[in-house]
This record gives sequence, structure tokens and C-alpha cells, in this order.
Amino acid sequence: MPIVAQSTDTTDWVSRYADEVIAESERRAPGKPVVVASGLSPSGPIHLGNLREVMTPHLVADEIRRRGHEVRHLISWDDYDRYRKVPAGVAGIDESWAQHIGKPLTSVPAPAGSAYANWAEHFKAAMTEALDELGVEYDGISQTEQYTSGVYREQILHAMKHRGDIDAILDQYRTKKAPGKKQSQKPVDEAELEAAEGSGAASEDDGSGGTSGYFPYKPYCGACEKDLTTVTSYDDESTELSYVCADCGHSETVLLSEFNRGKLVWKVDWPMRWAYEGVIFEPSGVDHSSPGSSFVVGGQIVREIFDGVQPIGPMYAFVGISGMAKMSSSKGGVPTPADALKIMEAPLLRWLYARRKPNQSFKIAFDQEIQRLYDEWDKLDAKVADGTALPADAAAHSRAVRTAAGELPKTPRPLPYRTLASVADVTAGAEDQTLRILRDLDPSDPISSLDEARPRLDRAENWITTQVPADARTIVRSEPDTELLSSLDDEGRESLRLLLEGLDSHWSLDGLTHLVYGVPKVQAGFSADATAKELPPEIKVAQRSFFALLYRLLVTRETGPRLPTLLLAVGAERVRKLLGA
Repeated sequence: MPIVAQSTDTTDWVSRYADEVIAESERRAPGKPVVVASGLSPSGPIHLGNLREVMTPHLVADEIRRRGHEVRHLISWDDYDRYRKVPAGVAGIDESWAQHIGKPLTSVPAPAGSAYANWAEHFKAAMTEALDELGVEYDGISQTEQYTSGVYREQILHAMKHRGDIDAILDQYRTKKAPGKKQSQKPVDEAELEAAEGSGAASEDDGSGGTSGYFPYKPYCGACEKDLTTVTSYDDESTELSYVCADCGHSETVLLSEFNRGKLVWKVDWPMRWAYEGVIFEPSGVDHSSPGSSFVVGGQIVREIFDGVQPIGPMYAFVGISGMAKMSSSKGGVPTPADALKIMEAPLLRWLYARRKPNQSFKIAFDQEIQRLYDEWDKLDAKVADGTALPADAAAHSRAVRTAAGELPKTPRPLPYRTLASVADVTAGAEDQTLRILRDLDPSDPISSLDEARPRLDRAENWITTQVPADARTIVRSEPDTELLSSLDDEGRESLRLLLEGLDSHWSLDGLTHLVYGVPKVQAGFSADATAKELPPEIKVAQRSFFALLYRLLVTRETGPRLPTLLLAVGAERVRKLLGA
């Protein structure tokens, strides 16, 4: 079908890019599927920052699919990249693994105990599982398979034939020669390669390191499999290539027209793939977008060498992390999509990427902030349901809860995350206790099974057990604090009497909320229903003091889970015992 851009809400970044990509695809390749792309390097755990490399084109591709057009989202697994360094924090990995540095990732053994054939497959597995849960539809391409099967042979021979032209382009961006000093052969974005580790950018030189001239192709050694090789000669007519390995000393002469054990250097490889796949849209991180970086240089190489066109390529900003109790830097790395999906549902994680423009940074919460994020999400859900959400917010919500293929799984009874977390904290996951408390939240419409609260309940339990430090967990007292109870003055004893007196008649989440906030009002001579506007400021002070007293009597601290939830979790009989009834 002919592709026609359909402009929608101008405040929605996804729709704007979809318009642009559809129009550009029609201009470049009318009648063909729209091609968007991502690149991921399985050199170690693929983290939440890398996920933006996938979610940005996924959201655009999904919008194009929703409009009825055919689109391919390619994910290039850069599994033919070299193994750069021994990553910190991977179980069973130590410095002895340095022996594999320089080999293709698919030639490095998987970590001990892995069920996968090699290093790359091991780290791809967790990401593919997460992408499936997130509803990301894509065509995966193994660069090991592409290179070793000879798919790119024509492009490799073409690049080698035009190596002088490529060298001249790269030389425009290399560090300039300082007076009296030899010109550096390192590209100016060496820091970019470090920053881009695991994000699709192979950390390799640009092919200019040899004394025999510039060659944009790096063979993997036939003896040790490493890329610590230098091309010593190449003949365009016969395609005869000679190289020597600096690691093991092996030298070899091969016919490049038949040789499949090597790859183009990164700054040539990436633009080659743009032309080969006909990529229309591919974002890149800030590390790729500086002067002299891979995306900038690639635009010139794809045009002048491969007769192609650079994709529409918005820069995307970094994704930060708010708290991560179980993942310190000493344990290595930053959290992955799989880590996030253990504590939050897929629609919430999708929403975090959908609601921010690619050039806006944001944080993913692993600390208490996750409760606020869930509150915000639930409020948006309610606004969408009653039709009061702003258009851009409604669009982001729609992209979070469904794809062109259908709705993502959701929790039938989405109870507040902070409530579920508090219940999980107090009950330590005991299902009978959890069900009792959740039934009491709304006696007029009680849940009949914990499955109604899942998977959100499971995510909240995981958050409590994996992200909340042990010293911050809630431990309910086993016996009353008789010393504190005996020290109370008349006002303190009266506050407890009023609470216990209303316990049975207010035994629900809303009822107990009304009760605990109302006790200090009643003691001050006001109605329990009095609003903040009707009350003097000192009532808030009295409420805080009352809450602190209850926390001390129930959990020995002056703070804890929301009191109504805590009271439900402790149970009426035990509350009476601990409050000295």
C-alpha cells in the first residue's frame, strides 16, 4: 500500500518521528517496508541505558504499524565484536579471562554454569527474554552469522578497494598533528568507545595503525582467534591479503574473496550496514553524536563510499538509576531490563521510555521513588479511563499498555503499589496473611484470590526483598512496650483509647485512614471530618506526634509503612495487645 504520513498530536514525539520516517521511506524506497534499526553488543549485561537504543525505534516502529504500514525493526547483535575486557561483577569471572581478550564474543566461553554456547549468547538471552516481556517486535541479526557466512563480502571488497578514500575521510576527524610531534593515529572519540561499551559500538581502532597503509578490515587470527592482527599487504585484483598477529606471531596469506574470518572496523561497519539494510531510522547515544563520532563520520562514509543515505538519527540522552540496594559498583555494572522487570510491570517500564523525548534524560527508580512513580501511573490510568488525560499523556499511556499486536498483560485489580509493598514488608510474603489484609482493604468489594493482585503484587514483594535494606524492613513488636505505655500522660492514653474504640467500625483502608487522622482532631475539639482549611496548623503537629507514638508502639521506630496499611497488616487483635488495651 502507498505510504502516507498521518500527522497526529503535535506534542507527541513518537507521532512526529513516525510522520518523518514514513515520508522519508516513501522518498527513498517507495512501496518497501519501513526499516528502523538498533544495535546491541552482548559484551556483558545489557543495561537499562542500552534499552533506550531499542525502545526509541520500537515506539516509532509500533506507531507506524498501528497506521497499517509494514515495518521492520532490526536489532543487530554485535556479537562479532571483540571481547574488550574482563567485566566486573559477573559470577565466576576473574582476571584469568583476560586470555580471551581480542576474540569475537561468540568465540569466548560462556560464564561458568551457563546453559548457553558462548559469551554472546549468554548475555543475549536475558535481553531477548526482557524484550519479549516488553512486547518489542523485532528481527534479530547476528553479526557473527553475517560476517562468517560471507553476506558482506561484496561490501568488504568495496571498502578495501576504496580504502584510500575512507582513510581521507577519517583523517578529517583524527587528532591534528601538534608542532614537533608525530600525528596521533587515534580517533578523537576514543572516549566515545569507552562510553559506548555494550551499546553497539565495537571498541576497535579505525584501521590506521599499520605501517603498510590504511586498511578498513581486521582479520581474526587463524591460530589464536584474536584481532590483534595487522594487515601487511593487499592486492585489489587478486584480493590476496596478508596479515601478522601481534599476540601469537602467526602470519597468513588469504584470498579476501573467500575469507570469512574478520570484519570491517566499526566506523566503516556501521555505515556499511545502513546502506546494506536500507535503514531509515536509527537513534544513537550522546557518545555517538559529538564531532568526529561514529554517527557523524558514518554519515559521510555511507554517502561517499557506499552510495547510501544516513538514517534519521535522533540523539538519545542517558538513563539514570535511582537507588539499587543489591547492585553496588563493587558487584559490577548497572541494572538491566530484567532487573527492572522484577520490580515493575512491563507497561510502567515502557511508559518511562515513551513519555520522555529521546533527548531528555530520566531516571528509573529502584528505591522508594518507585512508589511515587506507581502513584503517578495509577493517576494517569484513571485520567485516561475518564477521558481527562492530556493528549500527549494519553498517547504515552497507550504506547505503554499496548502495541500494534495487542494489549500487554495487566493486573486485574491494580491495588496501590505502596500498599502492596507495605503488606509484603510486614507479612514477609506469607500468602494467607497477605490475602487476609488485601481482603480487608475494601470489605465492600474484597478480592477473592491473590491472582487478582498479580503480577503487581509479585513485583512489590520482589522490590521489598531485593531493594529495601534489612535495617529498613518493618518488624512488628511481639510484646507491648510496657515502659512506653506506662509513661504516657492522659492525652496520650486518651488518643490510644479513641483509636481502639473505633477500630472495629473503621476496619478498612479508607476507614482506618479516616480514624488515625481523625483522633487528634477529636482530641482538639473538632469533628473527625473537619478539613484542613477548618483546622489550625497545630493539628498537623498533633497528628505527627500521634503517628510517631503508634509507630513506636507497633514497630519500635518513629516511621514505617502507612499507618492504615500497617494496622490492617498487624490485625485488630494484635493491635489491641500492643497498644495496651
